[in-house]
Amino acid sequence: MGTFGQRLKQLRIDNNISQATLAEYVGVSRIAISWWEQDKKVPTLYYAAAVAKYFGVTLDYLAGLEDD
Repeated sequence: MGTFGQRLKQLRIDNNISQATLAEYVGVSRIAISWWEQDKKVPTLYYAAAVAKYFGVTLDYLAGLEDD
């Protein structure tokens, strides 16, 4: 299934988006995106929803509750 971090990183890579670009859109630091991708930290619901909106996916997908 994949963790939030694994799915986030794959979405970012598949869409050729830098951590800095995503961080700017979401409103966090680039290091926060890095921590999320490494599953060192978990974003709040607000930021997770912003990431989902950016990539056009559901929160369930990001959380690993559904495959697509």
